[in-house]
Amino acid sequence: MPKTAYDVLHPNKSRSCVVFASPHSGRDYPASFLRASVLDEHAIRSSEDAFVDQLFDCAAFFGAAFIKARVPRAFVDLNRSNDELDPALIEGVRRQGHNPRVASGLGVIPRVVAGGRAIYRGKLHRSEAMHRIENYWQPYHQKVQELLDQALRLHGQAVLIDCHSMPHEAMDGVARSGVRRPDVVLGDRFGAAASGDVVDRVEAAFVNAGFVVTRNTPFAGAFITQAYGRPSRGQHAVQVEIDRALYMNESEIKPNQDFDAVQARLRKVVAQVAEIGQGRVPLAAE
Repeated sequence: MPKTAYDVLHPNKSRSCVVFASPHSGRDYPASFLRASVLDEHAIRSSEDAFVDQLFDCAAFFGAAFIKARVPRAFVDLNRSNDELDPALIEGVRRQGHNPRVASGLGVIPRVVAGGRAIYRGKLHRSEAMHRIENYWQPYHQKVQELLDQALRLHGQAVLIDCHSMPHEAMDGVARSGVRRPDVVLGDRFGAAASGDVVDRVEAAFVNAGFVVTRNTPFAGAFITQAYGRPSRGQHAVQVEIDRALYMNESEIKPNQDFDAVQARLRKVVAQVAEIGQGRVPLAAE
């Protein structure tokens, strides 16, 4: 089993209310998990947000915490609710209404990877699913909330930047419509997860670094954005989806020739985003 669910890169001093996170870039694949899968070690990585943790690992330099998953998405999906259990995969689970993510095999314990390819030969015991949730899902989310609580206490507000990558083909429909193909999609659940000024600042940072940005289409934010976005309480959440083709060969799951250049551009983005909220009066002093 993976030794831990996540790693946290802490700044020497917290200078930012922003917490960066990468819940889908984990690549600590347990040998027992790989043996239980019908997929090879390459195919099972197809739904991984490969290298996103490397793209944003400069956050601590700019005074912001960065939490990155070590556990793989195919093993347990940290961007799903812990009750999104798939009866087609997990023994003893009853179907409860229609959940399109669960129905498609993308519950908290995924049944498939990208392209709908099955991970397992048969079903999993419910105890195995609960073990993954209790030992990996719960610790990750406890730490995310701890980091946000600390940011809120120190800086008067907290902003979670939930970092992901998207297949290049995800934006084909937008490109066919005649609009310039976006490099980045920001998701704030149509304003429910973050205030407009916070999202404006995040968008401006990407635009200033030369990225083409759109909002909420086709990705408005999933469980993490919904669960942590509480703008009325001073806690905001914005999902970031970056086109994988910008920095990697998607079929080979390897960095491409532009990786270093994209990483340098994102360093400028992180620097600007980390400045959100600076100058506010901390709650403790209000």
